[in-house]
Amino acid sequence: MSSFGLIIIGDEILSGKRQDKHMTQVIQLLQARGLSLAWCQLVGDDRQRITAALAQAFGSGDIVFSCGGIGATPDDHTRQCAGAALGRELVLHPQARDLIESRMRDLAAEQGVPFDPTRPDNVHRYNMGVFPQGARIIPNPYNKIPGFSLDGPGGGTVHFVPGFPVMAWPMIEWALDELYPHLHQAVAGLEKSVIVMGAMEAALTPLMERIEADHAVKVFSLPSVDHPQWGRHIELGVKGATAAVEAAYLALQAGLREVGAQLGPEMVRKAAAPN
Repeated sequence: MSSFGLIIIGDEILSGKRQDKHMTQVIQLLQARGLSLAWCQLVGDDRQRITAALAQAFGSGDIVFSCGGIGATPDDHTRQCAGAALGRELVLHPQARDLIESRMRDLAAEQGVPFDPTRPDNVHRYNMGVFPQGARIIPNPYNKIPGFSLDGPGGGTVHFVPGFPVMAWPMIEWALDELYPHLHQAVAGLEKSVIVMGAMEAALTPLMERIEADHAVKVFSLPSVDHPQWGRHIELGVKGATAAVEAAYLALQAGLREVGAQLGPEMVRKAAAPN
């Protein structure tokens, strides 16, 4: 199964002017379909870095969502960088042109003025439909200004959406449901873990390796040194398909008892089925 990635573009995130909301939402959208996010990358408004990140995504074989920078202001570079990463010219997409014009007509009607396609601000708006050759449209239910999708030579597909959550999230959801319904998992996976008091990861590593070798699950450990309730501890657990998790967790508990570990609370969470 393909892996999912996320690229978040914008100086405002890296400078702290805005807090990223995309990663949490994309994780939730994927989990609702039994899927998971494999990786996420934050990139500032730097053409060289954006181009490099997109080139890597196009060559990854992954399904990638790119949020931000597809407008037509001087600090929006994503469309140009996508073209540079693929070595393709940018052209006005005919369907994007029609959607943008429809939006402009709507605005003119709302303002009670005639639609004038030659007005400088309207001419500039068409730039938002200038995409690399071969792009496919992603519909935008908020204001009709579309996003776009491109396939790379390395098998990666990147879906480009605006940075505004009110636009980006429905567009990502559309892509997941319209383009990838065959990847949805009918049954989500499971995650089970236990708090191991005062433990050191190095001491538990052999047990973790044995569990992964014997069971089709992923083992995870989340250490903490200053938890207000449990102090120094490790949350040790397994995640994957439900049946495999149940068997692996029993083995994990038995292994912890064998080494005399002091165990605290147990946790059970729904999780995306493994890709």
